[in-house]
Amino acid sequence: MRIAFLTAPEGVEQVELTEPWQAALDAGHEPVLVSTEPGEVQAFDHLDKADTFPVDETAGEASVDSFGGLVLPGGVANPDLLRTDRDTVAFVKGFFDNGLPVAAICHAPWTLIEADVVRGRELTSWPSLRTDIGNAGGTWVDEQVKICDHGTNLLVTSRKPDDLKAFCETFLDVFAKAEEKTAAAG
Repeated sequence: MRIAFLTAPEGVEQVELTEPWQAALDAGHEPVLVSTEPGEVQAFDHLDKADTFPVDETAGEASVDSFGGLVLPGGVANPDLLRTDRDTVAFVKGFFDNGLPVAAICHAPWTLIEADVVRGRELTSWPSLRTDIGNAGGTWVDEQVKICDHGTNLLVTSRKPDDLKAFCETFLDVFAKAEEKTAAAG
């Protein structure tokens, strides 16, 4: 499965990008780094600059139809920048419109809120997003990982880097089941 990993040009929490990316690779998937701009993404370790990663595709040019799922890493600045880009918000919404699985960790649900896809959904996040999720019509829960099936697709969310092991295991399981379902229907 081709899996889009969507980040802003800077501000992504490195461990929330690299651990799910490696987990996807280890499971035989093809992770693809998508951003708002071509070039490189500057990752961070909390507030300190970390490594850079090459962008494979831009959100404005990428086709949702070429992916089987979407992973949204966190970092405070990352989703805040993503939610200001119209093409990126449309790209995210396209996964929900097409019934494709989405996984988001930490602050990443800010992008989901902007795409207006949390209404009626249950999700978790970094605790400071609780009010934002509620105001957007979602229900916030304090769980290590949450799978929500109350919508057009499956949504996997986690709170923070400490939840990465459970997040990776869960999103890979959910994405594999979605891929099996698509293959059986096709």
